[in-house]
Amino acid sequence: MLKRRIYQGLTAAGLALAVGACKLPELAQRNPNRTTPATYAGSPQDSTNSARTRWKQFFTDPNLVSLIDSALQRNQELNITTQELELARNEIRARTGDYMPSVSIGAGADVAKPGRYTLQGATEERVPIRDDRANPTPLANYQVGISASWEVDIWHKLRNARKSAATRYLASIEGRNFMVTNLIAEMANSYYELLALDNQLAIIQQNIEIQENALRIVRQEKENARVTELAVKRFEAQVQNTISLQYKTQQRITETENHLNFLAGRYPQPITRDDQTFNTQAPTAIQTGLPAQLLNNRPDIRQAEQRLVAAKLDVQVARANFYPSLGISGGAGFEAFKPGLLFNSPESMLYNLAGDLAAPLINRNGIKAMYYSANAVQLQAVYNYDRTVLNAYVEVANQLANIGNLQKSYDAKLKEVQALNQSIRISNSLFRAVRAEYTEVLFTQRDALTSKFDLTETRMQQLNATVNMYRALGGGWY
Repeated sequence: MLKRRIYQGLTAAGLALAVGACKLPELAQRNPNRTTPATYAGSPQDSTNSARTRWKQFFTDPNLVSLIDSALQRNQELNITTQELELARNEIRARTGDYMPSVSIGAGADVAKPGRYTLQGATEERVPIRDDRANPTPLANYQVGISASWEVDIWHKLRNARKSAATRYLASIEGRNFMVTNLIAEMANSYYELLALDNQLAIIQQNIEIQENALRIVRQEKENARVTELAVKRFEAQVQNTISLQYKTQQRITETENHLNFLAGRYPQPITRDDQTFNTQAPTAIQTGLPAQLLNNRPDIRQAEQRLVAAKLDVQVARANFYPSLGISGGAGFEAFKPGLLFNSPESMLYNLAGDLAAPLINRNGIKAMYYSANAVQLQAVYNYDRTVLNAYVEVANQLANIGNLQKSYDAKLKEVQALNQSIRISNSLFRAVRAEYTEVLFTQRDALTSKFDLTETRMQQLNATVNMYRALGGGWY
């Protein structure tokens, strides 16, 4: 009954102080923009539901799947992010304990001998608690009991702080999902790059054979006095240039393999792959859906949204610092100067109950600074949310255009390769018949090699564009 009256009185006093408190500073307000265009720029309307896809359903190459599995288990950066989730979870536990009562139990003993001419010494001299009052000995004191303290969360400051920590934990989960999606996409792109380099290396080796055959023909023609030494040297230089390109490509293969091993969290080792599937692997068709679906499918957008919610809660916490805080503390136990008298009740029993109410009146600059800072962080979260949504839309629009243009480019480049392959045979025949200069043979071989490289590069870009579209639409991390 007494506790209830104290609580009611302190609460009423707190409300009176809150009403009489100074007016809170005015802050700039801005709401996030959650509207998106109806369709993606330059593409027809697609009302198909663009749901997240499991990455094992999207990537079917068993060698790539094995690499991604290894990366999801061993990638160091991903493991670091997982520990950050633990930190965020512990923050929730700490915030939960802040608005719950704190209860402790303890026991203690001390001994003291006050001076005779002190207030305590004079009092003890008049009270018959010592055996020898003429020569008093130090007096012991024994205690045992429990104590409790509780800050009453009348403004929901502590509760909002817990909600903010929980929301940031959810944002951390979305951040990890976004990181997993990017890791999977990076693994796939590097794997397709490795297959492209394997095919380019095979093209280089085939061209070296073709160029060496051409060099033998030129040497025979020189012996027959049909060409000069200049032609022989030009063909020799072309062969050496292609051999040099072969070593550069082998170095790129080694670096790409090591990058994949690094992402997979293991030391350098050969990457198992089937490079014969590169040219037969058609880009996977993806349903883009509507731009509004990005708000639910993209983990980085959901992460930005959770951070925005947490920032708004932090503003409410900072606002509550202007209001009075109510604290209640109490304790109960036993205290006596002899162990045998410690648990004599009610003589040795003690208890206390106290309440305190405090509100900032003079030095409010620090609280105002925290309030302004919390609001600035909230505005940052709003702008970051808008930027994340805009970036997601732009990424999808870019990849849509990229996929269409790369398909047209691949078709044109394929016709170029076919035409130049025929040109090599024609130029060699004309050169033997002394109807073409050796420079025409050289230029044709060089152009054919370049076009084959470009065709392989375009196929790799097509596969990468499909992966990037998968990631831009939200990807899959499960």
